[in-house]
Formats: sequence, C-alpha cells, structure tokens
Amino acid sequence: MTLAEIHAAIPHRPPFLLLDEIVQCDAGRIVCRKTFSPSEPFYAGHYPHFPLTPGVLLCEAGMQAGAVLISRLMEGRQAGVPVATRMSDVRFKHMVKPGDTIEIEVELIERLADAFFLRAKILCAGKTAVRFEFACALAQVG
Repeated sequence: MTLAEIHAAIPHRPPFLLLDEIVQCDAGRIVCRKTFSPSEPFYAGHYPHFPLTPGVLLCEAGMQAGAVLISRLMEGRQAGVPVATRMSDVRFKHMVKPGDTIEIEVELIERLADAFFLRAKILCAGKTAVRFEFACALAQVG
C-alpha cells in the first residue's frame, strides 16, 4: 500500500503519521512498517543521552495500523473515523532506538456494530517491543 493510500485511509499526517508502508492487509489482519529516523524531534528530550522511542508512540503506531485495517473493512460505506476507546494489557518488552525499524502486526479480534476490538504486536529486530489490546469506535466527522 502506498503512502497516498495510507493518507486516503486515515486522517493522520506527518509529523504524527507513524506508518511508512503497509506490507500486508487482509480481512482480519494488517502488517505495517515504520523506521524511526535519528532526527525525530522527540529524541532530543526522550532521553538526551540515551534516546528511546516513547512507548506511547509505539502504541499509537499500532492504533494507526488498526485504523487503516478498519478503513479497509469499511471500504465503500460511510463509516466515520476510527478513534481509540481503550487500551488494555499493555506490555513493553524491548527498547526501540533511533534508526530502528518496527514491524506492526494488528489483528481484528471481534467486531460489534461500530466497535472494533483489536490486538497489536510491535516487533523490532524480530523481538516483541510492545504488545497490547485496544478498542476503536467509529466517530462521525462534522
């Protein structure tokens, strides 16, 4: 999936778009990638002498991938914008540093009307960096 297709699927834009490419997407699962440039502005303060990618941004990358998946599921229907309604069982397991590429795997667990329940796993160098479950609901724009 091209960057233009990602832009068409979700409202996020740089500098807050945390997806570089969609590697795979089917009816219930999506795999994305993001490479964190050493020049990302948050590294200047998180932490200046030991820069790490903030865990909340790793979670956001997972939720953005989930939003693309939901957008694909809702294709052709007037749906709204997926917004996060909860996160649970968040586990940080491996640090992500400047220059690292993450692989973001998100699967749909269940759908109840306009509520979507998903599971995310963020990998870095083949190791699980973060895993969590989250829910999204469709919010009407305008």
